[in-house]
Amino acid sequence: MNKFTEALTISEKEKITQDIEMDKDQEQKLVFRIADLIRENKNLSNQLKELTENFQKLSLKTEKYENLLASLPPDLIPKEIEAQKTRTQRFEMATVLYADIQGFKKISEHSKSSEIIDELDQIFFHFNTIVEKYKIEKIKTIGDAYMCAGGVPEKNITNPVDVVLAALEMQDYLNELKREYESQNKNFWDLKMGIHTGPVTATFTGRKKISYELKGDTVHIATRMASASEEGEINISIMTYELVKQYFTCDYNGKIPVKYKGDMEMYFLRRIKPAYSLERKTGKHPNQIFMNKYLLRQFTDLQEIILDKLEKELPSHLYYHNFKHTIDVINQAELIGYGEGVDDESILLLKTAALLHDAGHIVGYDEHEYNGTQIAREFLPKYKYTPEQIEKICKLIMATKLPPKPENVLESIMCDSDLDYLGRSDFIPVSNTLYKELKEQNKIGTLNDWNKLQVKFLSVHQFFTKTAQQLREVNKQMQIERIKKLIEED
Repeated sequence: MNKFTEALTISEKEKITQDIEMDKDQEQKLVFRIADLIRENKNLSNQLKELTENFQKLSLKTEKYENLLASLPPDLIPKEIEAQKTRTQRFEMATVLYADIQGFKKISEHSKSSEIIDELDQIFFHFNTIVEKYKIEKIKTIGDAYMCAGGVPEKNITNPVDVVLAALEMQDYLNELKREYESQNKNFWDLKMGIHTGPVTATFTGRKKISYELKGDTVHIATRMASASEEGEINISIMTYELVKQYFTCDYNGKIPVKYKGDMEMYFLRRIKPAYSLERKTGKHPNQIFMNKYLLRQFTDLQEIILDKLEKELPSHLYYHNFKHTIDVINQAELIGYGEGVDDESILLLKTAALLHDAGHIVGYDEHEYNGTQIAREFLPKYKYTPEQIEKICKLIMATKLPPKPENVLESIMCDSDLDYLGRSDFIPVSNTLYKELKEQNKIGTLNDWNKLQVKFLSVHQFFTKTAQQLREVNKQMQIERIKKLIEED
């Protein structure tokens, strides 16, 4: 026994003995925990190996069956099997989001693998809800990575904005969960996200439940954006930035080398700009100003769908009330609207009403204005128009019913846009298409009768807006004299 041991009191010796026993007990528990983790890891490795082998076997079988189907004549393939065949489509502008969830090793030290999987499932389930809200397509989930894309399978011009809004909502959701876990002294996931906009090739299978796989540089660059990001941040490429910078605050994040493309600039996405956000401090949710600009951008998609519908479904005897007339009215509504100094929302309402004001001819010639309002009520809710906006659009459509009796500025613009041809240099050839249209339906007599009716209508007609009066009134008076001469010749 040395002098140090002799100097210790009995209580101090007991305390040291207890501490040594506690250390041994903690050490033993730690050894058991490590052993449990090793066993779990080994089991997961075996499961992964088995799943990989099964996947390879199934892939070989699938390839064999696809080759067999490809060799059969199309008429011998049942419709159910035909629907399962792999199809490929190229999209010139899609926005890919790649989310890489960080912290697996850190969390696995304190949680069972089953708990980790449950937490991931909870996160991905909520991500799926967000993706569905913004009409984005979930592509695939691989381990602790998540991928989705906007502009697939339905092409749309707003997909960069849609994906960025979804990314901000995902980030906000994970931050809230993290705060909740940290308040309980528990570790939680971090998120690194990358977004890039560009062309993709989509391979899809199935009929009722379609699954998608994306290929191309856009997918690769989105993953590079995620790897170059920081934990808790959203890193977007220069391409996506240029398409969304009007709406969002971003900070420059340097450059990254991209194969075949050189150095690509990156930006950290921060928030919705204060002027476009309901919460000026946090910038989480878009306000109505944001939505009006969004809908004006989206109008291109809506216009393409409606004009295609008009071209395919309007009766062949509509020589005047066709899709060309609709395009003329849309352009004129925008021109007069800006000339009268109305705001963005008013321009949106005018252009949408112009797009749909003659769509009711698909249903019937008479009361086509009312029929157009029914089509508006059917289509516009799908495109995020508010009930109040839809109601105003329907009133603008009804304002085009003859004789025009506008009750406000927007209705005046709408009426002038619809009858803009009255003061154009091509008035006579355009009016002749209307005569031909009415004649085939037995709604008018001779051409001479028509010309007399035209002079009468033009003589009492007036343009309501200053813009239209300046652009068209003088020429309209000239058209009256030209038609009078035609009547005299008859």
